[in-house]
Amino acid sequence: MITLKEALTLASDDIKKLRNNLNQKIKENNIGAYIEQLTSTDISTSGIGIPIAIKDNINVKNWEVTCSSNILKGYISPYNATVINNLEKAGLSAFGRTNMDEFAMGSSTESSCYGKTLNPIDNEKVPGGSSGGSAAAVAAGIAIAALGTDTGGSIRQPAAYCGVVGMKPTYGRVSRYGITAYSSSLDQCGPITQNVEDAAILYDIISGYDPMDSTSANIDYEAVTPKLNPNKKLTIAVIDNFVSQASPAIQKGFEKAVIALEEAGHKIIHKNMLDTDKIVSTYYIVATAEASANLARFDGVRFGNRKGESGLKDMYLQTKSQGFGAEVQKRIMLGSFVLSSGYYDAYYIKAQKVRHLIKNEYSAIFAEADLILSPVAPTTAPKFGSFKTSLEMYLSDIYTISINLAGLPAISLPVDKDEDGMPVGLQFIANAYNEQTLFDGALSLEKAINYIK
Repeated sequence: MITLKEALTLASDDIKKLRNNLNQKIKENNIGAYIEQLTSTDISTSGIGIPIAIKDNINVKNWEVTCSSNILKGYISPYNATVINNLEKAGLSAFGRTNMDEFAMGSSTESSCYGKTLNPIDNEKVPGGSSGGSAAAVAAGIAIAALGTDTGGSIRQPAAYCGVVGMKPTYGRVSRYGITAYSSSLDQCGPITQNVEDAAILYDIISGYDPMDSTSANIDYEAVTPKLNPNKKLTIAVIDNFVSQASPAIQKGFEKAVIALEEAGHKIIHKNMLDTDKIVSTYYIVATAEASANLARFDGVRFGNRKGESGLKDMYLQTKSQGFGAEVQKRIMLGSFVLSSGYYDAYYIKAQKVRHLIKNEYSAIFAEADLILSPVAPTTAPKFGSFKTSLEMYLSDIYTISINLAGLPAISLPVDKDEDGMPVGLQFIANAYNEQTLFDGALSLEKAINYIK
């Protein structure tokens, strides 16, 4: 598949041919990366620019946008998200709805109401989640690039499982306007691409201040792509207690990356952070609390499907019980519990205090280091059905969620393969709004590793 950088040089006739060829490839492919593949419908399009795949929780005018949930089937978006408007200004266009975990709640794209997406490298394994469709489409060569959303690793983890690049910007760097909220203080939209430079290009296009988003950071922005420098020598911290919990395949890939970075002239220092069990507990209290508030609007009155014919109470009960899947219901219930009278102080307030501790720990490390290198997930992509309980699924996010809690930028890229040929992904983490250093370090590692798909 042509890269985004190459596509930006194409004439209009060549872009038209590219779109037609891509449309044909999507029809011939059967991994379920796009909702249109799972529903046997024509690919959704908007505009005539360079085609970019769009996660199904990002509003595109006149598209059905469902967050892969039964409760929103039939909802047609009346407007574009800001990121879609930014794409169009740069000559790019929304092209295809990518499959996802319902309301972005999951780590495997198995909870979608449309069915599961297959990992293009091994169809018996999950593509990750919740942006599994976006990552699988790019990895399978049926998307030039894609947009995903990241609440606790939902861009970086599927990118790692599928062997592509996934980047989560600093909180507030990319507008959330028009993106269906899961957890408002954690969500960020970001690029999933074939390489680091493409990620930088797409990041530059979608980022910037937006007065329509009250959480958008009103600061000066400079494009990172023109100043990319893989030769900049950096101090990179390694979180030893994170690495020790990972599988042998992840540890092997991590060691390979560290050696490559040292040979490239970077300085490696060793640090430790808060236990991951405390990070997991904090994340799922904060995220579910915010989700219970955000998803209250889906009640059958204003959006999507309406069920129940025996009065208001019956409508609420039937709409939500039939519309929301099991994992979403579970998280809404948990969120309502931690916000309820008598438990708010015991759980939610404590979680916010630990969140502050996590941010302080990152700040202390960045006083000595330019970047942090960390695993993305404890293992490579597991097989479908491997998660026997929700807790097992939650633990697959132990290395990614703290970054969202602290509001920091991070990027995942493939560095190795396990014994089954599945990609091993690692992530760089940078200080807030220091995306330039993040991309410089990632490009340096990409060149040093020279990962072969």
